[in-house]
Amino acid sequence: MFDSELSHKTEASCMTISELIEHKQKQRNDNVTDGEDDCREKFPSVGPMLTSKLEGFCDRKFLLKRLPILQWLPEYEVNYLVEDIVAGLSVGLTVIPQGIAFAVMANLEPQYGLYSAFMGCFVYCVFGSCKDLTIGPTAIMALMVQVYVGSLGADFAILLTFLTGCIILMFGLLNLGFLVQFISMPVTAGFTSAAAITIASGQVKSLLGLPGRSNEFVDSWVNVYRHIGETKVWDAALGVVTICVLLVLRSLRGKWSGVGKYLALSRNAVVVIGGAALAYYFSTVGSAPFSLTGAVTPGLPPVGLPPFTTVLQNQTLTFSEMTFKLGSSIIALPLIAILETIAIVKAFSKGKSIDATQELVALGMCNIFGSFVSSMPITGSFTRTAVNNNSGVRTPLGGLATGILVLLSLGLFTDTFYFIPKSVLAAVMIAAMFFMIEFHAAVEIWRTKKVDIIPFVVTLVSCLLLGLEYGMLIGIALNVCFVLYMTSRPRIDQALLRTRSGVEAMVVKPDQSLIYSSIEYLKHEVVNITDKTQVATVIIDGSNVSYVDSTAAKIFSTLVEELALRGCTVLLWNWNRSVKCTMIRLNREQFYPLFKHGGLERLDKEVCSESVP
Repeated sequence: MFDSELSHKTEASCMTISELIEHKQKQRNDNVTDGEDDCREKFPSVGPMLTSKLEGFCDRKFLLKRLPILQWLPEYEVNYLVEDIVAGLSVGLTVIPQGIAFAVMANLEPQYGLYSAFMGCFVYCVFGSCKDLTIGPTAIMALMVQVYVGSLGADFAILLTFLTGCIILMFGLLNLGFLVQFISMPVTAGFTSAAAITIASGQVKSLLGLPGRSNEFVDSWVNVYRHIGETKVWDAALGVVTICVLLVLRSLRGKWSGVGKYLALSRNAVVVIGGAALAYYFSTVGSAPFSLTGAVTPGLPPVGLPPFTTVLQNQTLTFSEMTFKLGSSIIALPLIAILETIAIVKAFSKGKSIDATQELVALGMCNIFGSFVSSMPITGSFTRTAVNNNSGVRTPLGGLATGILVLLSLGLFTDTFYFIPKSVLAAVMIAAMFFMIEFHAAVEIWRTKKVDIIPFVVTLVSCLLLGLEYGMLIGIALNVCFVLYMTSRPRIDQALLRTRSGVEAMVVKPDQSLIYSSIEYLKHEVVNITDKTQVATVIIDGSNVSYVDSTAAKIFSTLVEELALRGCTVLLWNWNRSVKCTMIRLNREQFYPLFKHGGLERLDKEVCSESVP
């Protein structure tokens, strides 16, 4: 007995993978042939599932996963400190002028841009999992804030920050990070390019010193057309020169060793300081050729709960009334913030797997804590993340240096912000947008899959003409339509099979699972094939079908009945167990005899037996 068992085990261990798969398939087929085979559908046990999830909240592994600082801080090395500080200061010199520019873009007072620039750095240091990512004000978020709260006041922007954080945190806690996967690369590229074009268009008026407050693409150019005669020559000249200087400094990244690198990294700070110094010089000689940013409220921001009530036009608005005025921004801003952050983390992960859920938790916490210091909505910044990466940051600790520098500028240097020319800030924004327009992505999409250029173009045009949030929704909807169309038109291989005894049968093999959107197409094609070939037996090969829903099972039943009326026999060949059970639960008497398994010899016998009168 022991010898037989040993030989059996040795034989199994010497099987090839294909032989082992055939062996397992034969075992399953033998089980299926049993007339008493149990096809009942079993629901998963909810109790054990919830218990395992709740137990996970209390263990050390969960704590390390949700507080990444506990992982990297114990392993922190002293030689990392200099690199993190240098990277943090480089990001700080970038975010200070950008923050002021973003606040002006959002129609908020300049200091709100700085209020938004430090808390995200501190919080992300604790909750963030990507060493390069920097959280703070961005051009896209500023534009979205301007669209929704530019005319309502700072209280609405702060409340929107809190609500955005709560929604993003809820997405993270519910493990909904996977939803970002439904936004394809063409839609993302179209949205990013449209945002860059819209932002740059909205800054043209400030670059030329024109009046007006529009930041939408079409309205911006209409405003420029109407007021082009009022162009301020000094503002326009300074703005154009600033753009040229920024582009030249950016090109120095790989030149002059470290000098060129740090000039390129600090280019925004260089031009802002230069513009402010120039404006200050003119003020000392009694001249004011440039439009200036104006007074920036000095001191640190007030710390407190976000405003759940406010006064607007001498009327006190409750929380519900404020949220009503914010409208769809409560959903649009969190989605855009998530999209920006996840896209940046993917870009800088260098092929490593990312924890999208943890990034959502971190981003949500950054916005919630930011709302306590009067921040406008914040998210990941591609520009500053690139600066952080190029500066050689080693850990998220670099964010502390950035936040401290911003706080020092609020406490000590706000008087100098008065002299920053608006055209210089506009030039900083326009120069940054040049490199956000994803021409390379369009070329890549066209080269890879030409049909994917359609959602790219539709998203781009819709965002420009209808607004970013509507354009994004249209792009996603179009992409979903593409997916639904592809799932509703499965490829169907067909072949005419002739048995040894001369009986002809048609073999039909769909290449994907069958659901409500595709089953009618399959039925139509099978009936047409049967009518054309006039065969007596149709074999539907289910090797590629891993799932059917209730609609597909029901229509399959009508297909079998319709072919029977035509005098045609149906065999369901090599279908997997779960699909078979679904159809048997619908109609056991009809489907059970139709399922067959085996190789060509077995198939030959089955066709012959079915054709015998």
